[in-house]
Amino acid sequence: MAAFNPWIAARALLQMRVRKRPFVLSHGINSRCNLRCPFCEYWRKPGPEMTTDAIFAMLDDAKSFGIGVYNAWTAEPLLRPDLPAILRHARSLGMVTSLITNGLLLSERVGDLSDLDLLSVSVDGIDSYRDIRGVSVEPVLAGIRAARDAGHAVLMNCVISRKNLSELADLVGLAGDLGAQISFEPLHEAPGVEGRVWDDYGIGEEDLPAYRRSVDRLMELKKGGGPIINSLTYLRMVRERKPNNSCHAPEIVLSVSSDGTVQTCRVHKEPLGHVSQGLARVWESSKKRREEIVRNCEGCLFFGYVENSLLFDFRPEVLAHYRWI
Repeated sequence: MAAFNPWIAARALLQMRVRKRPFVLSHGINSRCNLRCPFCEYWRKPGPEMTTDAIFAMLDDAKSFGIGVYNAWTAEPLLRPDLPAILRHARSLGMVTSLITNGLLLSERVGDLSDLDLLSVSVDGIDSYRDIRGVSVEPVLAGIRAARDAGHAVLMNCVISRKNLSELADLVGLAGDLGAQISFEPLHEAPGVEGRVWDDYGIGEEDLPAYRRSVDRLMELKKGGGPIINSLTYLRMVRERKPNNSCHAPEIVLSVSSDGTVQTCRVHKEPLGHVSQGLARVWESSKKRREEIVRNCEGCLFFGYVENSLLFDFRPEVLAHYRWI
């Protein structure tokens, strides 16, 4: 679990509440992946990737802009040979470093992560993992063990789908056995993926009773001290499959794609500018458009967006229980 750091919390409040700027830079560090998960849209759109020097320049600019957390993700960060240098540069600027990976290369590259603070690994099933992602889960679990042995705090991310409803409680137990934390979020049906995929992975009306029983069980495990980082407030939204929060995602997270395009968020992906224009300039010039998008959005259940929006609004139960960035 990421420990509460009052200094980082103070910086975040100053940045978001006083300066009115995001605190987290979420960087889609490349457009390549070593998996072909049917429900994922990111590997389907290979394209240009920022050079190491361009990323360094963006991080320098992000430091001046007030960013306190650098999160590298999608499509698969461990495919970049220069990842250690990027993490080292971010940390040298005083940023908390975070990484989201599918974990297949984790055993091989765990020695390159000495400048990483927060490690998230996608684990959506045990017996169902091969059906969901097309490969065995064993190399991923071996990678998590190697990371834990190296002293890393590990968060297992699980996307809830039709295929893994019967294994959610087992995944909580697995996380405990591995000395990891675990988070859950429902599958987001991205428009860039063909509809027939959602017939296989999506939660239909006939699945709702099993789905709600599974989420109810997660809430019981959470109350019983299970290693689930999600707040009960968020899990109740997941159970009802309906957001019930004010969205502050664009105020908290600055999203940058692999080619340096600044985007609104993971849901809308509307280009707001490019990092080469300067983050402060892009941020100020896009203010009106960002407000329009949030105002007209029906909401999502991406746990990072919802949980951090609830934190932004000082929801007591979330402040007490949610511990990851």
